[in-house]
Amino acid sequence: MKPHRGTLILVLGILSLVCCGPLGIAAWLMGNTDLKEMAAGTMDPTGQGMTNAGKICGIIGTVLTILGAIVGIFYFVVILLMARTMA
Repeated sequence: MKPHRGTLILVLGILSLVCCGPLGIAAWLMGNTDLKEMAAGTMDPTGQGMTNAGKICGIIGTVLTILGAIVGIFYFVVILLMARTMA
């Protein structure tokens, strides 16, 4: 049976919330893969809680990163339009 990577996935998920949003994608994908392997019985299921929590943090971090990028692009476009009208 393969060892779980729950701690790594949880750390990646938390880092995606705190400072580096793109790490959320890695936490999300790794969490999905590991949870499937745990359900199939090929991975140690003792880390299921940490893996699930890391996956959820990764999802939230990814969504927040995407929303932040959309807001940033929106503000950039608004500033460009305002500068164009003032010139």
